[in-house]
Amino acid sequence: MSRPISIKYRIQSHRLVIALLAVLVFGTGLAEDAVQREGYFEVRSAVTQPVGEVHTLDARLQLVLSNEALAALESGVTLTIEIQMQVIRIKRFLVDSVDAELAIRYALEYRPLSQRYIVRNLNSGDQDSFATLYSALNRLGRIQSLPVIDDALLLTDKSYRLRLRAMLNTQQYPASLRLLFFWRGQWQLQSKWYEWLLER
Repeated sequence: MSRPISIKYRIQSHRLVIALLAVLVFGTGLAEDAVQREGYFEVRSAVTQPVGEVHTLDARLQLVLSNEALAALESGVTLTIEIQMQVIRIKRFLVDSVDAELAIRYALEYRPLSQRYIVRNLNSGDQDSFATLYSALNRLGRIQSLPVIDDALLLTDKSYRLRLRAMLNTQQYPASLRLLFFWRGQWQLQSKWYEWLLER
């Protein structure tokens, strides 16, 4: 029973790879424009606060897709946007240590039949549908009351800082495509680390 499903999955994956290669090799159709749209990811603000015994995160991110990423999305390629966070223990005389790491991955896809953009949280399985890409990216850029770390896991006599960044994750694509992405700046979408001190 599982073989037809497996074959269908391989066919769909093959089609997505062909679509992505077409975008990379032949361009987006926007190359005639005088200025190419360069995407960028930026963390605008981030703050944590204790809620009971758990520290939660509120953050605002600006996520702008490049021409190539946008064309790939509209060609049926699912994009993975990853939010990474680190809890770092501050040491006075030694190198600071990363005591905890958190990665939240979202799948962003476009469905041409319904003309809807789908955002799916790959960690929880939650899914939302949006009429415009702006609305979908705006949702991805608004993090509210996200549990980060239990206060019991933090040492009482130590200070901590946190840092947050967003990136376009291409690890799900074949190695040959990832190598091609490496040489194409429009696929290197990654914000700088945004850092702040943890208040307790």
